[in-house]
Amino acid sequence: MTSDNTIHLSTQDRLDGLALLILRLGLAWFIFLWAAHKIITPAQYQNLVRYFDGADVSLAQVYIVGGAQIALCVLVALGVLRYASYGSLLVMHVFTVTRRWEGFFDPFAVNDRGFPVNRNQVIDLAVLGAFIALVLLVRRDHFSVGGWLARHDRPRWWM
Repeated sequence: MTSDNTIHLSTQDRLDGLALLILRLGLAWFIFLWAAHKIITPAQYQNLVRYFDGADVSLAQVYIVGGAQIALCVLVALGVLRYASYGSLLVMHVFTVTRRWEGFFDPFAVNDRGFPVNRNQVIDLAVLGAFIALVLLVRRDHFSVGGWLARHDRPRWWM
């Protein structure tokens, strides 16, 4: 730490920060694509909710959920309110994973046309692991708004 209360990053800190920046942006983009599809094709998500949960949701509800997810993705991409934003996307993804257990037990299943039908569930597990790693390493996430504020000894409301 220097006299101006700025913490300087070591080479390893910069490498850790770069790795987490890449991970954070990739995860935000991954969830953003799903959220944007809720806005673009809301009827598809109404059908998914009906199929997986046996519930009916209105178009307005789909738009609200999609909009909230997009807002969270922006917060994650910027690294703002890191515990809340990263944790929120993690919780949303855990919810998705818990609704699709059957695919984990048969990851190589193919349909009658030879298309692998459970690969999204397998991908979900990798994404879940990445979200857990991001949350656990939040204090090493130096190249984010929250990381910058931490290095410059700013108020802690953003953590």
